[in-house]
Amino acid sequence: MSNNGMNKTSLLILISFCLFIACQTSPKNHDKASSLIENLNNPNSNEVMIIAHRGDWRNAPENSLQAIQNCIDMGIDMIEIDVRKTNDDVLILMHDQSLDRTTTGKGLVSEWNLDSLKKLYLKNGINQPTKHKIPTLKEALELTKGNILVNLDKCYNYFPEAYNVIKETETEDQVVLKGSNLRFNDVKEDFGSKLDSVLFMPIINLDKQKNASEIIDEFQEKLKPVAFELVFSKDTSQVLDNFSKINLKGSKIWVNALWGSLNAGYEDDLAVENPDSIYGWYISKGINMIQTDRPELLLNYLKDKNLHR
Repeated sequence: MSNNGMNKTSLLILISFCLFIACQTSPKNHDKASSLIENLNNPNSNEVMIIAHRGDWRNAPENSLQAIQNCIDMGIDMIEIDVRKTNDDVLILMHDQSLDRTTTGKGLVSEWNLDSLKKLYLKNGINQPTKHKIPTLKEALELTKGNILVNLDKCYNYFPEAYNVIKETETEDQVVLKGSNLRFNDVKEDFGSKLDSVLFMPIINLDKQKNASEIIDEFQEKLKPVAFELVFSKDTSQVLDNFSKINLKGSKIWVNALWGSLNAGYEDDLAVENPDSIYGWYISKGINMIQTDRPELLLNYLKDKNLHR
């Protein structure tokens, strides 16, 4: 065989190898993210989406990169993470205004700069220091990109800064922002033209907002949010019986299974003994997004009911 023939053969082998590697890597992540985004934007999907509250905090520090990675590995749909701003205007993951409960530091997050915070360690669920560090929002979104959806809590007041990080990491279609006690005009004024390029979810407290149906109708008419997060200490609101109507108009229903005051007593800890008595109630109501402190328990339950992949 001539040298030209050998070179052509080698080139074809190299091209084939590169195509094989590309097919084994990028499409896999792309397909995973695309599937999650498709489900998020389909209010009439038969699958129930699982949102892990502060990540998998039972097996890693809350709001840590490891807590996020655990959820990715587990096959959870979305993580809820909390955002705070440092003294030097960097967004980090932290639930509390203070560092005391979840880190080896003391004082307000807003009084520390990022370099100093990065010298601290996160504590686990039993208040013991770990080797995990406080992540920035950028680090968290880079980890989630292509792998899992994200809900940013405590972030409404930091929207301009968060928007810049979301744009920089190219995660616009994976990140859901939210706010409470708002009407559409409030959100439009706060977000401006950027409202057209972000996913927004109103939080409706059915105990406090007696005109909840009117608020929901207004948002669906003017914005069509991907979902409504509903909070209720009693199950007497008529809204709880109208979820199919909300779904048909383009929005999912998000409910928190975290503790009783958020869900009329249908809470995660009671699901440990009898999952069907808690999660079964959500399913019977037509709820299609559940935020949980027990993602593995809920995942196994939904898979058993053929309501999750």
